[in-house]
Amino acid sequence: MKRSLTLLALALAGSAHAATLTVWTHFNDKAEVAWLAGQVKTYQNLSGNTVRVVNVPLDKIVDQLLKTAKQGKGPDVIVTLPQDRIGQLAQAGVIEPLSSTSRRSEFDQTTIRALTVGGKLYGLPMFAESVALVYNKKLVPTAPATWADFLKAAKKNTNAAAGRYGFLTDLSNAYMNYGFFSAYGSYVFGDQDGTLDVRDIGLNNSGARKALSLMNDLRFREKLVPADMTGDKVKAAFLKGNAAMIVTGPWDMGDIKKAGINYGITSVPTPPGATGKWSPFVGVQGVVLNAYGTQKDLATQFAEGLVTSVAQLSFNQAGGRIPVNIGVRMRLAGNPIVAGFGRIISAGTPMPNVPAMGQVWGPWSDAVNASVQKPAQNYAALLDTAVKAMQKTIK
Repeated sequence: MKRSLTLLALALAGSAHAATLTVWTHFNDKAEVAWLAGQVKTYQNLSGNTVRVVNVPLDKIVDQLLKTAKQGKGPDVIVTLPQDRIGQLAQAGVIEPLSSTSRRSEFDQTTIRALTVGGKLYGLPMFAESVALVYNKKLVPTAPATWADFLKAAKKNTNAAAGRYGFLTDLSNAYMNYGFFSAYGSYVFGDQDGTLDVRDIGLNNSGARKALSLMNDLRFREKLVPADMTGDKVKAAFLKGNAAMIVTGPWDMGDIKKAGINYGITSVPTPPGATGKWSPFVGVQGVVLNAYGTQKDLATQFAEGLVTSVAQLSFNQAGGRIPVNIGVRMRLAGNPIVAGFGRIISAGTPMPNVPAMGQVWGPWSDAVNASVQKPAQNYAALLDTAVKAMQKTIK
């Protein structure tokens, strides 16, 4: 810790005049708000500068930044923005690429890719999340290593008449089930050397058809996931001890711990005939800088102070977020939530961060939902219709 503070002090020593930085944040969890206040206090004490923190709701930040940045009325730093808005803001030219950051190698590289647009890094990763297979060790003592193990454990614990299920997920949710698409070689947009090609949509290839077929089988052939099984119902069943394995994310782990369930976290095993491993979407939130800010050096120094190993460790302890600093994850190897989701995030697929993703969700979600409403459907037709709809609106 002393080394990190000393380096920060040296970096700030060149500031001849006190300055004021404006920081926008959407944090509303008391522990995370207190954590940010502590980071601000440390920075102010070391630098002699002032930091003005403004709380802006997450769903308002993008619009307000677009309205104020070019007028010089926006923030210097935003803590934090999800990667699915990064592409839009980079395209608008209102956030600053971070070409000189010295901390790039410290982060999980999946999170670096998530905040990269056109080969340029537009944010410092703060935390990440993905879904995983969470299982009740009382019902499934050992994580299933193969698809055969998975099906065996799921069927052993399924008794629909008694309201008990071996495996549950919301099969109608495209985001939750992307891991099946990726395992079979489907993708949203083609990747050309780190740049997403929105004209290359891979959601109606043979792999996508196999993914829908597998999901349909989980409901109708294997009789594991009943109809109308929503995310809320999945969680409720697990909390009551009536579901052995579910797909969920870190956002539900607090309630699972409170329920006293002895849980494990792992990836869904590779499905049959897949060309790759189950690789779910990874969502990342990062600290970003205003491209029109007039104090970029100071803003960069403040931002980098938020993602040091010391800061990442204390941030996890404050709110339980999954850290993106690899060294911190190693220090928290005994934390099953960090270790479990950390492994999956590293092997996951960054959710596309380009504006065109907004034209994907609707048609794709409709196709996924329709595919699990009755047995043995025409998956090719469903997916072709969805992709044609995307192509009409993606510029």
